[in-house]
Amino acid sequence: MTIYELAYESADTKNFATEFNEVAFGQIEAEQISIHLGEGKSAFEAVHSVDFTIAPGEFVCILGPSGCGKSTLLGALAGHITPSNGSLKLDGKLIKDPSPERGMVFQHHTLLPWRSTLDNVAFGLKMQGVGKQERRQQAAEMLKLVGLEDSAKRWPSQLSGGMQQRVEIARVLINKPRLLLMDEPFGALDAQTRLKMQELLLGIWGKIRTTVVFVTHDIDEALFLADRILVMSPRPGRIIEDLPVDFARPRRTDLVTTPEFMRLKRHCLELLSHEEGRQLPRLSPLGLPPAFEFTN
Repeated sequence: MTIYELAYESADTKNFATEFNEVAFGQIEAEQISIHLGEGKSAFEAVHSVDFTIAPGEFVCILGPSGCGKSTLLGALAGHITPSNGSLKLDGKLIKDPSPERGMVFQHHTLLPWRSTLDNVAFGLKMQGVGKQERRQQAAEMLKLVGLEDSAKRWPSQLSGGMQQRVEIARVLINKPRLLLMDEPFGALDAQTRLKMQELLLGIWGKIRTTVVFVTHDIDEALFLADRILVMSPRPGRIIEDLPVDFARPRRTDLVTTPEFMRLKRHCLELLSHEEGRQLPRLSPLGLPPAFEFTN
């Protein structure tokens, strides 16, 4: 059984998926969002006057060149960054602070090296006061969902990069977030592992249908994963196109060689081709990189 089929067929995750789908949560409303970062002479506008809505259970990719503000926008959705202007809501409530309702997966894992794989996944439930037996049982179910039930006792350092990211996804999903935020989570992986992780993610999302906002600068990745793509301009980031992606699901890897896929890829390339000027520093969902000074 492939990793993709595993995520779709695992009978042990049916109850987990049902809990996710009981109520349609995860609607995002963004109105006139602008984000300024830095202070004094180093201040600049990272995101300019952005509007969009995302329906519950939708998979949306934010696509744009490095430094365009897409990760900054993701940070605002997570509650780590406060917009300078505008309104950002999840299920009608203003997003003000980080919350377990909005789970974040970064490009590099944030696993605790002194805890086992199982206890890393269970850690969020521990912080919520869930008993040891219950949280470990739920963590074991999550590890089955990502195909790592045989690695429960291993340390993060004993796992490959792809396995570490699978544990990271399980660690976030165990909190049953209404919104899953992903900041180029497969960007550090080799091409083959990256494709497997994309397939795995689609398999998991096909079962739980939580809302996903996925940041990437890879056009193929965005087209393969998304229901819609929000294409951003160079900084200050603006949404220059809201592109529907109507390929049937479930999606298989041979999709990327079809004429329609290539047509949309060319269209995305044209949208991004007007980028000019020097390379800009990559922002993160936490804001500016350390010791950053913006110069014209």
